[in-house]
Amino acid sequence: MELEPASEGSPLLVPRQKYCESIHQTRRRKTRTVMVGNVALGSDHPIRIQTMTTSDTKDVAKTVEEVMRIADKGADFVRITVQGKKEADACFEIKNTLVQKNYNIPLVADIHFAPPVALRVAECFDKIRVNPGNFADRRAQFEKLEYTEDDYEKELEHIEKVFSPLVEKCKKYGRAMRIGTNHGSLSDRIMSYYGDSPRGMVESALEFARICRNLDFHNFVFSMKASNPVVMVQAYRLLVAEMYNLGWDYPLHLGVTEAGEGEDGRMKSAIGIGTLLMDGLGDTIRVSLTEPPEEEIDPCRRLANLGTQAANLQIGVAPFEEKHRRYFDFQRRSGQLPLQKEGEAVDYRGVLHRDGSVLMSVSLDQLKAPELLYRSLAAKLVVGMPFKDLATVDSILLRELPPVEDAEAVSFIHFFALLM
Repeated sequence: MELEPASEGSPLLVPRQKYCESIHQTRRRKTRTVMVGNVALGSDHPIRIQTMTTSDTKDVAKTVEEVMRIADKGADFVRITVQGKKEADACFEIKNTLVQKNYNIPLVADIHFAPPVALRVAECFDKIRVNPGNFADRRAQFEKLEYTEDDYEKELEHIEKVFSPLVEKCKKYGRAMRIGTNHGSLSDRIMSYYGDSPRGMVESALEFARICRNLDFHNFVFSMKASNPVVMVQAYRLLVAEMYNLGWDYPLHLGVTEAGEGEDGRMKSAIGIGTLLMDGLGDTIRVSLTEPPEEEIDPCRRLANLGTQAANLQIGVAPFEEKHRRYFDFQRRSGQLPLQKEGEAVDYRGVLHRDGSVLMSVSLDQLKAPELLYRSLAAKLVVGMPFKDLATVDSILLRELPPVEDAEAVSFIHFFALLM
């Protein structure tokens, strides 16, 4: 599969080959069903929402309490990090305690650098997440390595030797698996061969997927996460293009890593996850925020609902060629505004800016409530004093002037002139 600019001059790359059902309508990509515990995941089922605990996994009581809060908020899955043997042992107690409290939400083990730990926790958790960048390869040293074809094949044989026992165990216990690549943790081997790129992310995951398929294990999903939504979108699209080419139909877990908090974190996730949902891609999502995990559920649900609605209605546009906007340059548009007519009382040439500045009409009544007016002008208020912000109106238009004796209104006009 090859990447090309989305349009002439665009820095955004898309696969040349098919990467979604339609680029003009939201049509959900058809996938197989993967069972995660008692919850079905795939295109024949709702978009599943999930989050991850932040407590110390060895603190069983705290982790159980966190999982219950998440489940009560309506999550479909909960992921728990499992760093070592002590955490793996605690997982059995966590699972048993939750079952005793009538919480049967599927639990996902997050594994890095520790194949023996994955084997242990596969006996009690419903799904295992492995990171191809560090499951079998050594921790990245960010070194440029030179590989012959024979060297590379030996590395693949090593991966198969380390990874195969986990695949066999997941088959034995009926567990699911996520092959989850992270842009920030690609191995030196992958980066030396493919570069620190969406292509490297995809190839890293496909190596593990081929081992699963060779062992006749198909109960797995993919993810291609990055903290940069553009890289994340490119990697997922490239992966799906590869799956179309290979005839594979595995579901996708969507997410932007380290999205942040508040509006910034939500917007960053919405850009990446929302773009792919509009492509008809994605079967489970996580909005990764630096907030309590239960706070991730609402934005997850909102995005899942938007994606579901778009697919059900097949929202889209008729095919067209963009001729008027260079939307990848993020430059202000110029417009043809009305010409000044002879005899008009107001000289619009001085207030209607051709560069796209914003004009707002203000009435005399509005001048009587300065604080409300400042808010409507999108001025930033600090201790009642207005300051110009990015979204603040550039000019105001008064269709009639206030009486000279209205000192408050006249004062506002002078103040606004200074503010601008």
